[in-house]
Amino acid sequence: MSIIEATTARLKDERSPARVRLWKDAALIRLFDIVLAGLGLLFFLPLMMLAAGAVCIETRGPVLFRQQRIGRAGRAFDCLKLRTMTADAEARLTGLANAEWRMSRKFRQDSRVTRLGGLLRRSSVDELPQLLNVLKGEMSLVGPRPIVFDEAALYGRQLVHYCAVRPGLTGLWQVSGRNDVAYPRRVAMDVWLVRNQSLGVYFGILARTIPAVLSRRGVY
Repeated sequence: MSIIEATTARLKDERSPARVRLWKDAALIRLFDIVLAGLGLLFFLPLMMLAAGAVCIETRGPVLFRQQRIGRAGRAFDCLKLRTMTADAEARLTGLANAEWRMSRKFRQDSRVTRLGGLLRRSSVDELPQLLNVLKGEMSLVGPRPIVFDEAALYGRQLVHYCAVRPGLTGLWQVSGRNDVAYPRRVAMDVWLVRNQSLGVYFGILARTIPAVLSRRGVY
């Protein structure tokens, strides 16, 4: 049994001490997700179209980058981003992976990122298409950042908390230093967020997201 299957079974087992109690505000937060994501798409649509056109001009390849991530209850979904890397980035990863990658799943200096891609990342504009993921119910505006299946092992037994909710466009990790935060600390932040989710936490993190994006701390 894979770690995802085992985690899903723990979520379904009412007797399991690891079962995560979902918060009473979940329905209201889903409503706010739909309303705010819809408004966000309307507001940012011109910027997204401009960025998409620039991606097409800079390098060949698809405008949108789709990558399977782990969603609620361990279900896979295609997480959307504006492409910030060269079209062969996935194929080149094998030759680049090192200790830094294994620890953080990031490179401080990534040769696969294009010049425009670096700008889109620093401004977080590349993540705006995930508003579509929010509208589809695959993500929330606030929650643990979506992880790829290779990262599941880094969460260990705490993966049950991650899988209890929808992953978020922003979250506690996003507003606390992002990639400057060690991965075990990131996991601890996700666990705290799931255990303490409420409308107050939801709107508090949304309010902190704008200053965090503008500061560009931990973005690479």
